[in-house]
Amino acid sequence: MSFNIALSGLNAAQKDLDVSSNNIANVNTVGFKESRAEFVDVYAASLLASGKTKVGDGVLTADVAQQFSQGSIQFTNNALDLAITGNGFFATVPELGSLETSYTRAGQFKLNSDNFVVNSQGGHLLGFPVNTDGSSASVSLSTAEPIRIPTASGAPTKTSSVDIRMNLPAGDSYIAGAPGNFDPDDPLTFNNSTSVTIFDSLGDSHVMTYFFVKDDPIANPNQWMMFAAVDGKVIDLEDPLGTAVADGRVGGGVSGPLQPTGGVVGARLEFNASGDFIAQFPPLPSGGIVTVPFTNHLPNGADSTQTVLIDFNLDPTGPNPNEPTQFASNFEVTALNQDGLAVGRLTGIDIGVDGLVRATYSNGTSQPLSRIAMVNFANEQGLTQTGSTNWKESIVSGEALAGEAGSGTFGTINSSALEQSNVNLTTELIDLISAQRNFQANSRALEVDNQLNQTILQIR
Repeated sequence: MSFNIALSGLNAAQKDLDVSSNNIANVNTVGFKESRAEFVDVYAASLLASGKTKVGDGVLTADVAQQFSQGSIQFTNNALDLAITGNGFFATVPELGSLETSYTRAGQFKLNSDNFVVNSQGGHLLGFPVNTDGSSASVSLSTAEPIRIPTASGAPTKTSSVDIRMNLPAGDSYIAGAPGNFDPDDPLTFNNSTSVTIFDSLGDSHVMTYFFVKDDPIANPNQWMMFAAVDGKVIDLEDPLGTAVADGRVGGGVSGPLQPTGGVVGARLEFNASGDFIAQFPPLPSGGIVTVPFTNHLPNGADSTQTVLIDFNLDPTGPNPNEPTQFASNFEVTALNQDGLAVGRLTGIDIGVDGLVRATYSNGTSQPLSRIAMVNFANEQGLTQTGSTNWKESIVSGEALAGEAGSGTFGTINSSALEQSNVNLTTELIDLISAQRNFQANSRALEVDNQLNQTILQIR
């Protein structure tokens, strides 16, 4: 019997050595969770045996239990390196359409040739679909799908409106002959100018420039003329009332649009004595001023019917901070925004602590793509190890519970970070020494048992 007891002790010590050695070997494995050998004594007695004098039958390995304590966080420069702080696992599938889900804490992800987010084993990271505002459309694991990062942000959008706010200097000098002598190539014929990049229906960019010319302070005080050009070529502004005339005046000085010599139709902006924007001509019902169609300005085959609304945010009820002003200060543009988009190319990926994956593109847009699925279990120690720091659901672990990072019991996600192994090397080395001592002691017990048996056999 003593031989078997010592032998069970040797087996247990060997198991303890194996577990410690495996922990030490994986001290630098990202997402690795250390194991602990758990032992129980073996005790067996018959019904009529005396329990008071019964000696145990040795030791048995009850379990090699993984310890899911938090590993330290190491920060990196890769946005797709992900670390979980708190409870939860990433969910992956080996291929598209597969339902064989694996769970991992190792967040070393990258893009494959089809722009899917995968780990080094080719497992596709699962995420919940999201709405345009970034909220999750569903948090069910059955609706989660592999996360893909598109390289383009979709079709281009032609510019239809430009919002402009600026201050026109009240102290600017009147240019003799203005605005009838306006020439976009001669800076001596206009007071100020500013430009904005707009886009046609094909996503090609064009520079739209606005020229401001102070009108005669005697005949038309506090009035300015505005002209527009696309790629340096002047474009007429729409005059639905037909009030533009070749000599530059409407009705002998009455406020209205102007067509200087050369046939360019501009628009008139009026301010009161306090510098407040009070009127624009032509007075379109929708507000703002519209260009004529870009027929002669788009040689690349784009939509030639495109027009651009130049919106000055005129408020007829009184001063408004979004309107242009005419104050005694320098020419200053405080807002110049347009609603067109070029074809955007992927420039970066941002992943929030809540797992929201957002892509940014070269056209200045950003788009929520997915929310990384987080999974937890009632008994995470019951998960089945499959290697490569992956686990699978088992009867003992319970069913996978999906949710969003940062909600409920789920931890948060750190982008550009990795969770290191939770192995404490110092502790493992001490355990290794302890297991070695146990092995030596059980070996000695086995040797003593052998000597006693030899002594008994030699009695005559």
